[in-house]
Amino acid sequence: MGARVVRMFRNFNLENRVHREISKDKPRTAPRHEVKIPLSVGCPEALETAVKQKNDPLLALLKSVYVESKDPAAAEDSKVVAADEESARRPLRFSLPGAPYGLGELTDVPKGKLTIVEALNALGSHQHQPQTWTTGKIAQEYALDLKDTKDFLEFFIPFQVEIIPPKTANAKQIKAS
Repeated sequence: MGARVVRMFRNFNLENRVHREISKDKPRTAPRHEVKIPLSVGCPEALETAVKQKNDPLLALLKSVYVESKDPAAAEDSKVVAADEESARRPLRFSLPGAPYGLGELTDVPKGKLTIVEALNALGSHQHQPQTWTTGKIAQEYALDLKDTKDFLEFFIPFQVEIIPPKTANAKQIKAS
């Protein structure tokens, strides 16, 4: 009910109000700010004199700058040597007989990397003889980083099976054969 009353007052004498607003004088626009015309647009002669004019503060700043350059060819040579060191490879130490899993074609491995067979062998050796196969010896044997070797021995757990006992005694269990 209240919406109807509001709509009536809002639409009352609508056309007359619209014509009154349209017939009013338009408001004046704000004056524009003065724009300085760049020297290059105004006259080319003024631009030439501005360019050739000596600016003492800028000249003093320029004299305080010291530039030392190096031959880029020498920098590229060091990058090539570093790339050769990264791509250095070591011969494969262990391989699976009969080439299962597609590992038979491997003959060498990049330094800092291990194959699955080498990783399992190194991990097994360390677990069975930790005094003989220390972290340092494994890192030296397989050309690994010492930090990576420590992380490998701590976090790489390949085949650990945990059997969690059921909470209730009458739950079904898998029987070992």
